[in-house]
Amino acid sequence: MNSNSDNSTALAENKVLILYILNLIDGNFRQDDLFKIITSINNINYFYFKQVLTDLIDSNLVGSFTKEEEAFIKITSKGKNAYQLTKDVLPGIMKLKADHIFAKEFSAIEEESSVIAEFTPKNENEYTIKCKIVENNETLFEVKTFAGSRNMAKRIVDNWKQNATTIYPQILNLLLQNDEPKT
Repeated sequence: MNSNSDNSTALAENKVLILYILNLIDGNFRQDDLFKIITSINNINYFYFKQVLTDLIDSNLVGSFTKEEEAFIKITSKGKNAYQLTKDVLPGIMKLKADHIFAKEFSAIEEESSVIAEFTPKNENEYTIKCKIVENNETLFEVKTFAGSRNMAKRIVDNWKQNATTIYPQILNLLLQNDEPKT
C-alpha cells in the first residue's frame, strides 16, 4: 500500500471515529472535549483533528455553533446516516479502545465542565482570566478579571478549579449583602 492510500485510510478512520463518538453523545459537545477523547484514542495532533472536523462540518455531517464564546458540535441526522453506512471502516480494536476511553473521559469531562477556568494573554504583562460554573451547557456563574503576570493568572485559575465550590457561595453572599447606608 502506498502512503497516499494509508493517508486516505487514516482520514476515513478518523472521520468515522469522530462520528462514532458524537453518535454516543446525546446533545451538544464542546469541540475541545471531543479533541481530548479523540487524541486519547488515536494520537492525532490538534491541527489534523481540526481539518478532519472541518471536513465533517463542511459536509453537514456535524453541526457546529458557538455559545458564550465556546465552540460546540453535534452529529446531524445526515451524520448519523453516514455513520451507519461507514461504521465498518472503524477497526474493531479502535472501537473497543474508543468505548473504553469514552466511558472514562466522558465522565471526567462532565465533572470538569461544571467548573471551568482559563486565562489568555492580552500581551506580555496582561492576562484575561475567565472563571465559570456550567451546568447542562448553561452558564450559572461567570467572572472575568485581569492579572498582571502569567504566574498570577495561573494561580487564580488553579484556585478556582480547586475551590470553586467554596468561592462561589462566598461571592454570592457578598453580592446579596444588604449594605444599608448609615445615617
